[in-house]
Amino acid sequence: MSTDKEDLSLDEDLVTEDADDGDAPVEVAKTNLAKRRTIDNLLEERRLHKQLSEYDFDL
Repeated sequence: MSTDKEDLSLDEDLVTEDADDGDAPVEVAKTNLAKRRTIDNLLEERRLHKQLSEYDFDL
């Protein structure tokens, strides 16, 4: 019976380590999403500047 209790304590330790590893990818995903939004905004700004420079104001 003492081995059963030891196995349970080991299982609990593994669960806590897995929970810590699960948090890191979420932060990376948030950071990547923020970077992607920044890039998208810069590309949109460039596109709008190009359209504005090519616009014919003499209509």
